[in-house]
Amino acid sequence: MPWPTYPAIYRTAPAHEEGGTRLFSMDTLEFLGDEKGRIEAITVTEGFRDESKAFHPTTEAPDVIPAQLALIALGFLGPERGRLITDLGVELDQHGNVARDGNFMSSVEGAFVAGDMGRGQSLIVWAIAEGRAAAAGVDRYLTRRDVLPCPIGPGDRPIT
Repeated sequence: MPWPTYPAIYRTAPAHEEGGTRLFSMDTLEFLGDEKGRIEAITVTEGFRDESKAFHPTTEAPDVIPAQLALIALGFLGPERGRLITDLGVELDQHGNVARDGNFMSSVEGAFVAGDMGRGQSLIVWAIAEGRAAAAGVDRYLTRRDVLPCPIGPGDRPIT
């Protein structure tokens, strides 16, 4: 079965074969360090997330996991709200991304948006396809011709 339609099955990676532990539905409460600021442990609690993604602990006593290294992976929080977005005054959609029309144009005449800025966090293949589609929209806007291919629309989603 081709990606991204892999079935949801239990897999074992080399890290698990080497003794790595699987912890699900956990939330980090704090990092504990020594007097020199080096990490020694991570305090976590078990729980669940509701439909609004809010975490609800299900245990009273948190667990302390010894650690020597903590890698923090932060999720994509939308486009950076820097001067470009602020000064242009572009509208944002309900997800915090730059809103755009069917030609990938933002709410500001002549300002086009593609990739993560308009779609949100996604794969590079979507950004490439959106870049091509946005180029077609820019060409159509500038030349009033419809000659460049537009591989996807701004609202297209993966086939699931």
